[in-house]
Amino acid sequence: MAAPAQADDHWPAPVQALTDQGLSIHAEFEAPGGLTGYAASYPSGEVAIYLTPDGEHAIVGTLVDAEGRDLSKAALDEHVRAAQNAELWETLEESHWILDGDPDAERVVYTFTDANCPYCRQFWEEARPWVEAGEVQLRHIMVGILASNSPAKAATLLAADDPAAALHAHSGGGEEVEPTAQSREIEEQVYANNQLFEELGLMATPTTLYRDGDSLERIQGVPSRERMIEAMGGEAP
Repeated sequence: MAAPAQADDHWPAPVQALTDQGLSIHAEFEAPGGLTGYAASYPSGEVAIYLTPDGEHAIVGTLVDAEGRDLSKAALDEHVRAAQNAELWETLEESHWILDGDPDAERVVYTFTDANCPYCRQFWEEARPWVEAGEVQLRHIMVGILASNSPAKAATLLAADDPAAALHAHSGGGEEVEPTAQSREIEEQVYANNQLFEELGLMATPTTLYRDGDSLERIQGVPSRERMIEAMGGEAP
């Protein structure tokens, strides 16, 4: 059972000391051994805090049982990562992407795509069975990072009369997109996508993100067969 986060000035002194050092507390939860747990985060990750029964000391780290099982992960997943993943998914929804597939397909998969990336084309091709069967909709977040004309190509695809058809022709039809000047608005969309790519600490295209329950999984590069099945939600139809 978890309690919601309290006002900062109501934390036990050891926990308050940690918040003063930059930790954010998301929830209090029951822990074994008379400990009280706190699910916390900092700019680059998550951490569990355990308050000792006397209320005078706090332990920061992973709690394990006699079999060595991680007892902290479930609390951090529930109280920190689930909310962060939901927020990130919303950010992906609000990014600038090109729909590939049936907009009514139940499974949504996001992928960062650079028009100059041969691996993006490989991923596009390998995803065809799921996309063409209407089981998955791929949302290509267009970035321009690999070559000097990548931003212009991304902008040209985003600005096309039929972006989906333009991306299809470019990725699978052998019709290389010819970059053309676009409006400031479209250029800023590509810039925003590039910024998102950097903020997420991504290093390669394609990078694919998909939901697995409350988890948000990432695959950098072309997925292996096993990861492809996971990303697409099942075997190829």
